[in-house]
Amino acid sequence: MNTLDSIHAPRAQRGLSLLGMLLFAIVAVTVVVVGMRVMPSALEYMAAKRAINRVASSGETNPIEIRRSFDRIAAVDDIVSIGAKDLQIERDGNSVRVSFRYEKRVALFGPASLVLDYQASAP
Repeated sequence: MNTLDSIHAPRAQRGLSLLGMLLFAIVAVTVVVVGMRVMPSALEYMAAKRAINRVASSGETNPIEIRRSFDRIAAVDDIVSIGAKDLQIERDGNSVRVSFRYEKRVALFGPASLVLDYQASAP
């Protein structure tokens, strides 16, 4: 092999093409936008889950008092998707099981929206 041939020999190209970079950017921006829209709803769900865990572990067995306690916690933690009336409270002797289930619709863009189904229960 001639040294001139080795200098001018085609090498395998590496890297991203312009089209590949644009497609990657579109996917990345879409994921970030969806994440930004979903994050407040997910944070509210986690706050509601913490609230029912606190209410269930308080030792209270009266459903009215459980609902009042949840309302107080919800006011502080800014939980607006569910209220005390949405709680399912089941008593089994001295133990109480508190649960909830709700759907949250998050508008993405135009007519597209995302429906999230949240549910949680505390012992």
